[in-house]
Amino acid sequence: MSRILAAFMDPAGVNHGGLPTTHWGGADREVYATRRQLALDGLQPNRQPIAAQIVWWGVTGRGGYGERVAFLYRRDLAAPKRPATPAQLAALEKANRARRTCSTCTVVQTYVIPRWLGECFACHASDEAWADYQAREARENATDRLTGREAA
Repeated sequence: MSRILAAFMDPAGVNHGGLPTTHWGGADREVYATRRQLALDGLQPNRQPIAAQIVWWGVTGRGGYGERVAFLYRRDLAAPKRPATPAQLAALEKANRARRTCSTCTVVQTYVIPRWLGECFACHASDEAWADYQAREARENATDRLTGREAA
């Protein structure tokens, strides 16, 4: 076993906050699972405390290198996930419909409209939309010149 793997092996949790700790790939998959692994099996942790943790060395969320941690839950204490209520499903449908509705032509598309684009691909590619954009920019620049503000 390498020194890095040995440093992360702490079955009693003496060096890692009292939680049994293992290295990447060292946990028994039939006993322990992460939240995502439980979700894939249609389960939830069911308010149980964290049973163990996996520690490994890798790229952190802040762009550097360091210790990463994944918390593990016991599979035998997990419960089935609750199904979504009709109200929740309706709210999701409404939100997804809004993400697919073009602000220019108000047509509901079959794809999610990119936020950076702000309109469907057909409207963005049309000459009329480009002319509208140029006219809007010209009006804003004229207003900026009249008020003495510099254009951003």
